[in-house]
Amino acid sequence: MPQTISRTRPVIRRFRWTWIDTALLLVFALALGALLWRAGGVFSYKWNWSTVWPFVYRFDEATKAWVPNILFEGLATTLRLAFWGILVASVIGTVMGFARVSKKLMFRLIGTAYVMLIRNIPPVVFVFVFVFFIASQIMPALGLGDRIKDLSPTAQWWLSLMFGSPKLFDNFLLGLICLSVFSGAYVTEIVRAGLQSVSKSQVEAGESLGMNPRDVTRFVVLPQAFRNVLPPMAGQLIQLIKDSSLVSLVSIQELTFMAQDVQITTQRVFEVFLFVGAMYFVICFTLSLVFSALERRYARALK
Repeated sequence: MPQTISRTRPVIRRFRWTWIDTALLLVFALALGALLWRAGGVFSYKWNWSTVWPFVYRFDEATKAWVPNILFEGLATTLRLAFWGILVASVIGTVMGFARVSKKLMFRLIGTAYVMLIRNIPPVVFVFVFVFFIASQIMPALGLGDRIKDLSPTAQWWLSLMFGSPKLFDNFLLGLICLSVFSGAYVTEIVRAGLQSVSKSQVEAGESLGMNPRDVTRFVVLPQAFRNVLPPMAGQLIQLIKDSSLVSLVSIQELTFMAQDVQITTQRVFEVFLFVGAMYFVICFTLSLVFSALERRYARALK
């Protein structure tokens, strides 16, 4: 008798608010208030948030309209880096993830060496080594800046929409490759764990139905692995948004780099970095809620 491929239904746990949660929230609010009160008494700091807002939006006298300023432009660069970074990292991670579980020793060695090398180097050291010793030798040889100047205005407009200012495309691409290679090592482990989470009996059931190895991977392994890797991949995207601040160390003009410029200009350290931290929090928290909703919807669809 041929074996059938069973599919387990995910268990959805519903959260219920209790009096313990209320008490913990109250204790946290009181502790945070006390900390802020003591900090205000120690520093005797006079807050001035009005110095930050003009760097988000400014009034352009030439066009008589409000236009984005450097903090908003830095935020847009951060989101572009995260979006393209997770796509490139997913490609790298998928290829290396399959290499990690390959039956061929050479592929396993390549995947393992990549993961062990990237994950055991501090991120700051990796950024400096990658940018100054590797990418600095490759980017000038490509000559992308000169090629972009020869593009039509329409092509340059699309390029600026997807990657930011064409004049800074080399810097953007440098940061994108750096973040993608770094994040790809973590995506590799996510993909490897997802592939290995599919039980051997599922693969054997597919083979007993007459499927070849490619069909087993496509119709049996990948759908179940995708369900398992979806939550950690969403978390990796959020992590990539925060990790994008690392490339500010090499003068790539994302949000943290722009915040440093604003802090130097205004001499308002706390206002600038608290505001930027709030921007990161709003984006990451919103994405967490969106991915949680998508995960619940996907779990209901599998019922």
